[in-house]
This record gives sequence, structure tokens and C-alpha cells, in this order.
Amino acid sequence: MTKLDWASIYAGVNILLLFLLAFGVVRARQKHKVSIGDGGNPAVLQAMRAHGNATEYIPVAVVGLGLMAILDPVPVLWVQALGGVFTLGRILHAIGLSGSSGVSFGRMAGMVLTWTGFVGIGGVLVWAGVSPLL
Repeated sequence: MTKLDWASIYAGVNILLLFLLAFGVVRARQKHKVSIGDGGNPAVLQAMRAHGNATEYIPVAVVGLGLMAILDPVPVLWVQALGGVFTLGRILHAIGLSGSSGVSFGRMAGMVLTWTGFVGIGGVLVWAGVSPLL
């Protein structure tokens, strides 16, 4: 499989995760009869934060993975590894935050993996952009 194939898989999984989290917000609003905002309901707020947190990270990482896939000096293994770490982090974080508003394994491990993937993607892009100049 090519770098673009791998980036597409991780982008697709993350986009579907965003959809599931958005659906969770709709479901919580319907259940608690809240049409706008969180209505002061903790369950609706929790669903909104799970979705909101994902929207803060996923779009930028997906763009980064796409750029990694089209840049020549980036090995396919880096796209696989960083895409996998980031995606696993987002899944764990979504599960952790959707299930509990307090500290949980999913939230903690999810953020560590998300940040690892995020920083790794950023670092690889800087390296890929600078390497032709060296």
C-alpha cells in the first residue's frame, strides 16, 4: 500500500469518528430535549465536549497526514506509525470523554497518543520541507 492509501485510511477513520461524536451530540440533545447549546445539562455538555475536542485536532492532523503522503522524502512507515498513533489516541480519548467527565485511562492515554502523533506529524512536515534545502 502507498503512503496515500494509508493516509486515506486514517483520514477516513477520523472523519467517521467525528461523525459518531456529532451523532452523540444530537442523540443527547434529543434525549434531554435541548435544542440549542447544552441547556445546562451535564450529559449534553459532555457529548458536546467529546465532539468539540475531536474537532480541535482531527482536521489539522488529517491535512498533515495528506501532506506527508505526497511529500517525497517521507517514508510510508512514518505515515503508518504517526497516523496509527494519532488515530488510536483519538479513539481512546473519545471513548474516555464520552464515558466519564472525570479523569480516565481513555482520556489520559488518548491525549498522550494524540499529542505524540500531532507533534510527530508537525515535526515530519518541517523536516520534509527543510530537507531539500540541506
